[in-house]
Amino acid sequence: MSTPQKHAVTGAFGYSGKYIAQRLLRQGHEVITLTNSPQRNNPFGSRVTAYPFNFDNPQLLAESLRGVKVLYNTYWVRFNHDTFQHASAVANTLGLFQAAKAAGVERVVHISITNPSLTSPLEYFRGKAELEEALLASGLSYTILRPTVLFGKEDILINNIAWMVRKFPVFGVFGDGQYRLQPIYVDDLAALAVAEGANRENRIVNAIGPETFTYRELVAMIGAVIGKKRPILTIPPFLGYWLGRAVSLLVDDVVVTREEIEGLMDGLLYVDTPPTGTTSLTGWARKHAATLGKAYTSELARRRDRTAVYASN
Repeated sequence: MSTPQKHAVTGAFGYSGKYIAQRLLRQGHEVITLTNSPQRNNPFGSRVTAYPFNFDNPQLLAESLRGVKVLYNTYWVRFNHDTFQHASAVANTLGLFQAAKAAGVERVVHISITNPSLTSPLEYFRGKAELEEALLASGLSYTILRPTVLFGKEDILINNIAWMVRKFPVFGVFGDGQYRLQPIYVDDLAALAVAEGANRENRIVNAIGPETFTYRELVAMIGAVIGKKRPILTIPPFLGYWLGRAVSLLVDDVVVTREEIEGLMDGLLYVDTPPTGTTSLTGWARKHAATLGKAYTSELARRRDRTAVYASN
């Protein structure tokens, strides 16, 4: 067991941050979390202390990180909305890096995305690239992890594909559906993050699972596993977006955005590097076939209710 240290995880009451915190606690470390939802039910009880982000007060933000050896940053927003935007997430994360340096944090493990680019027309990927550049220039020791799609019990994307396969008689893919993605199990990402927290080399690592799917193959696999094989139709991306908007009205959520469709079809969720995760989505889905997609998981509902623990699928 490693020597106990104080570690900070952003979003430890959420999705990937929870798995990172669990692994750190098992190693005997002291864990704090920075969160937008300090009032959310704490799944760790007294073992994890919660602090608000205090992005508008850099001094308080730095004070909450005092004594922390490693900061694991999972903070980000999936899409632009009335109450949260990529631009503010970038500004907030820049402030977080500055606070970490002011507090004497020794290392940052930062969760990014595959194929970020400063010249990307997609704000999500451009914002991620800006943050990577800032971390590289900060003087902080770092590892940047670049996952594609996460899957796990609290997942949104994979679960909601399964929900739509269960709900509707056909499934439409954008264009030919031959663009690829490499889902990684959330706890494999957490294991990688914790291992990198103990390193001292500056590294950028593609965090991808052992299976590569085309989008069409992914939908077919999910349908087969849950016993709902559906015809998979090729539809124009603009039509897919508007169908997604219609489903969004049905579930009071944002099912898919134009940027997500473009990033997927541009192959930005695929990299030609060896896998770093070991858990296959196919195997995991078979184990959870009875519950996968039984209920829709809402991104906006999680943001509206800042007290409930994330539900498991």
